[in-house]
Amino acid sequence: MARLEDKRRRIRAGLRTKRKKRKAAFALSASVMGLNTAALDSATSMQQAGVIAQMQDAGAIPDANGRVEARFLETSDEMKEALIEEEGVRLTVYRDVAGYPTVGVGHLVKPGDKLRVGDRISEERALDFLDRDLQIAERGVQRLVGDLRLTQHEFDALVDLVFNVGEGNVSEARSPRLNEAIASGDYTAIAAELEYHHAGGAKAKGLVYRSERRTNIFLEATYEDPRELRA
Repeated sequence: MARLEDKRRRIRAGLRTKRKKRKAAFALSASVMGLNTAALDSATSMQQAGVIAQMQDAGAIPDANGRVEARFLETSDEMKEALIEEEGVRLTVYRDVAGYPTVGVGHLVKPGDKLRVGDRISEERALDFLDRDLQIAERGVQRLVGDLRLTQHEFDALVDLVFNVGEGNVSEARSPRLNEAIASGDYTAIAAELEYHHAGGAKAKGLVYRSERRTNIFLEATYEDPRELRA
């Protein structure tokens, strides 16, 4: 058990490092283009007001409810912790409850990965898979919600949903009520559509708890495992 927790801790630390490097690269690019904070600080108050207005128009500044457009958000550390707890960290390729080859932190093996059941990967490769899968899920959420504003915890819950079930399963054809709730901006109705309990045609108890956790994150920013809260 201790070895598993050590593995999870290393994966979490590695993911944070990768995200920090990506943010630093973005900051450097912005600096090269003359968009660094020093340049903004030296601007006149009128120019600053214009920048703020543009940011507000773009949806980057939180509204009265703390919501911004999804394109300005990325998965929080709290959500990464919760996701790693739910998925676990397995370095040997196995079949998940639906029968799909899986490895790392819930990464569905693709042909390009050139892996078979029983193959073993490094922690670094598991980290790369997780980082890429999170980016895919984040973009999926952005496409799903469009210009609907979200808080950080609402965004996190939707990232977990897309990560868990795939973007195709939250499409308008497969999840019409979720899409209707998003289109109408009904956050309570969105929360009611976050439960996905079946895998491989059967109800999975683990997915029931995960769905409950996801709903709690969306509504209350409560990231704790409901199984532990009942223990």
